[in-house]
Amino acid sequence: MSEDNIQTVKVLSKTTWTPSLFSFTVTRPESFKFTAGQFVRLGVNPSKLQYYKQQGEAQSQATDAAPDEDIFRAYSIVSSPFDEVLEFFSIVIPDGAFTSQLQHLQVGDELLLNTMPFGFLTLARYQQPLPKDLWLLATGTGLAPFLSMLQDLQTWQDYEHIVLAYSARSQEELAYVEQIKQLQADFGSLVDNPARLIFVPIVTREPMEGALTERLPQLLLNGELEKRAGIKLDNDNAHVMLCGNPEMVEDTKETLKELGFVMNRRGEGNIAVENYW
Repeated sequence: MSEDNIQTVKVLSKTTWTPSLFSFTVTRPESFKFTAGQFVRLGVNPSKLQYYKQQGEAQSQATDAAPDEDIFRAYSIVSSPFDEVLEFFSIVIPDGAFTSQLQHLQVGDELLLNTMPFGFLTLARYQQPLPKDLWLLATGTGLAPFLSMLQDLQTWQDYEHIVLAYSARSQEELAYVEQIKQLQADFGSLVDNPARLIFVPIVTREPMEGALTERLPQLLLNGELEKRAGIKLDNDNAHVMLCGNPEMVEDTKETLKELGFVMNRRGEGNIAVENYW
């Protein structure tokens, strides 16, 4: 990793969704550019951070890196490519070398940012002409790149329907729900004939009014996802993007193949996935 691409950024805000889920914003370097859907690598240095809950215990138990070694992890960007700040959505991995430290972020703390964006989970990967429907299927923090896309006006111009199916184990883990509900009003009003956003919440381990309850592969096979969305998932008229835990991505990808969908390569095909775990 080239040191020329590493810049220091400062934490501007933090939102705690659950004990294991949080979001935060950081300053955006003036020259940094990215495409909605891409990810970057964020870094911490255990020897420099001063915000451990119990600093001595955290150093001995929560990191497997050398004291002066920077630790970098991949994070999809939540914010729009045009925002003045950068936002990220993180899960806490118990005893993880990175997130066990990152969870104690405070406003004013500093992180490292590799300003080289990565990833091909972008709408630009698809060749024209585009189909009319875009299906975004996410679990957990895999929601992040889709929020970025939905804050890009081009997305609202390019499709007729956008289905965002967002799955979590519990209702409290469904982060950003109010922001999602506001997206149509905030962005759809800025273009002529905008896409219609259809939000489908899924909660798999407890009942929630208005939410589906099965895993995404099952919802595809039994037709419940189509039924709730109110439109047909047609491989001639849809792009499908997957982001989330690797098991979901793999199982859903194989299910879509069974239904006649094809992996996107060199601009052709309609399934796109992100693999940075």
